[in-house]
Amino acid sequence: MKMLNGIEIYEELKEIADPAHSCLVVWDVQNGLVDRIYNKEEFMENTARLLAGLRGKMPVVYTLITPPPRQFTSGWGYFTMMRRYGIKDPEKLPAFMAPGTPEREIPERVKPAVGDLALEKPAASIFIGTNFENLLRARGIKTVIFSGIATEIGVESSVRDASNRGFYPVVVSDCVSSMDKAAHERSLENMKKLAVVEGSAAVLEAVKG
Repeated sequence: MKMLNGIEIYEELKEIADPAHSCLVVWDVQNGLVDRIYNKEEFMENTARLLAGLRGKMPVVYTLITPPPRQFTSGWGYFTMMRRYGIKDPEKLPAFMAPGTPEREIPERVKPAVGDLALEKPAASIFIGTNFENLLRARGIKTVIFSGIATEIGVESSVRDASNRGFYPVVVSDCVSSMDKAAHERSLENMKKLAVVEGSAAVLEAVKG
C-alpha cells in the first residue's frame, strides 16, 4: 500500500480484497439465467465455495432482476426483449422474471443466508435505480467483489460503474458466467483493463485471516 495526499492506494490483492472494506455481489444468480449458462455445474460449485469462504467476513449482496411495469417499459426495453425471445409482436412477450415464478428464484445451493441483502434492481447496473452506492458509503466499503450472470452484460456494466465511482472492482473470473462462452471470455479480457480479475482460489487466499 502507498499513501498520497492522505489517500490509501491499495496494490496487492490482499489489500484490495481486505474484508474490512469489501463486499461480495452475487449478480442475478436466478434460475432463469443459471439454467441457460454454458458451464452451470462448474459455476455453481465455484460460487458456492466463494460464498462459503467470504460470508461472515464481509457483506453479501444478491441482486434480483426486477423489470419495470409494462406501462413504464421503454421502447428500447421492449425491443431488447423482442430480440431475446425472437418475437415480432411486443404484446406476445412472456413475463420475464415475474415475482413468484420459479425462474426468479435463487437456487438453493447458493441462496442468501440470514444477514445477506437481496437488492431488487431495474437495470443492468447495480448502481442504477438502487441505493447500493449509499449502502457502500455508509459501511465504508471501498472494494466490490463481483460474481454472477451474465459476465458481458450486468457484471461488466456494474464493474464499469464501480470503477467510475472510485471503488475497487474485483471480478472473480470462475464465478461469473454467461449463455455465450465467447462473449464471456471477451468480457473478462475487457475487464482486465478496468478491474482486478482473479480466480476464486486467489481471492479466497487473499481474504484469509
